[in-house]
Amino acid sequence: MPVNEELLNRVREALMDIAEVTEKRMFGGICFMVNNKLCVCVNQHEILCRIGPDEFDNAIEQNGTRPMQQGDRTAKGYVFVDELAIQNKVDFDYWIGLALTYNKVAKSSKKRR
Repeated sequence: MPVNEELLNRVREALMDIAEVTEKRMFGGICFMVNNKLCVCVNQHEILCRIGPDEFDNAIEQNGTRPMQQGDRTAKGYVFVDELAIQNKVDFDYWIGLALTYNKVAKSSKKRR
C-alpha cells in the first residue's frame, strides 16, 4: 500500500528534534518508533497514534477518528486519525502531542526472536 508522502514528511518534521526516532514498515505504512516504542504510523490517508487507554474514549469521539481493530478486538490506546482531520497545524500538533506524551510512559513491546 502506498504511503502518503506529504503526511509522512509532516510527521518527520514534527519528530525531527527528538533524539531517538527510527522508522519501520508496519501496519501497511511507515511507523515512527520513539525511544524504541511505537508512537505514530502513517499510511495512505491517515495516521495511527498510540495515545494510551486513558485518552482512548475521548479520542474516538472526535471527528475523523476510528479505533484500531485487531480482528474482532479493539486495540484501546490506538487511534487512526484521517488526514482531513489534521489538515491544520493545531489539530496535527494535538495528535502528535498526545502520542509523544503517552510515549514517555508507554512500555516497549517485547523483542521477538
